[in-house]
Amino acid sequence: EDKPFNFLQILCEGVIAGGAAGVVVETALYPIDTIKTRLQAARAGSQIQWKGLYSGLGGNLVGVLPASALFVGIYEPTKRKLLDMFPENLSAVAHLTAGAVGGLGASLIRVPTEVVKQRMQTGQFRTAPDAVRLIVAKEGFRGLFAGYGSFLLRDLPFDAIQFCIYEQLRIGYKLMAKRELKDPENALIGAFAGCDYWRYNDPPRCSEDKVDDSGANKAILWNCKLC
Repeated sequence: EDKPFNFLQILCEGVIAGGAAGVVVETALYPIDTIKTRLQAARAGSQIQWKGLYSGLGGNLVGVLPASALFVGIYEPTKRKLLDMFPENLSAVAHLTAGAVGGLGASLIRVPTEVVKQRMQTGQFRTAPDAVRLIVAKEGFRGLFAGYGSFLLRDLPFDAIQFCIYEQLRIGYKLMAKRELKDPENALIGAFAGCDYWRYNDPPRCSEDKVDDSGANKAILWNCKLC
């Protein structure tokens, strides 16, 4: 923390770390996300399909990698700069603000990626390029940002809260341990912050998943009332 602020170094480190983490997490959890989306559609009357749980993963990674890289690439230098500006007792404000700013920047990639992913998971398109081309042809570029408002209402506060919890827990743990934290300890703290995040984020996420109202997703939109 006493090192001089090097914007380019922090930016590059954040972009690389964020992109790598985003790809690993998305690949590992993609089948679960596919099942969740299909279950939401099935509740509204359609039949759930158990084949092709990785359908659309390749196209989704094309969006996840830059979105995750952009988020961390914005979050880290913003956090460092704000921590230099704010007194130590307001570090939580710096973390909250940096998380929201990072989420706002990444949303420009995350929202179109989510729209394409959900439509592929429900079987409307076979490939991501076809999905993008047909969505733009039928709905214009606005179709790629369906549900953008609800996405921001959900993700901006929760990105801020999740990363604030993570950073504050790290600070408290370091003070108690009186040493730098090891990687497994950082991972456990991140898991705890993520669990707390999803506890409050799942109902809004359920709502956002149902905003896209074309084709099979009209059934998902109706199912919002069941959440």
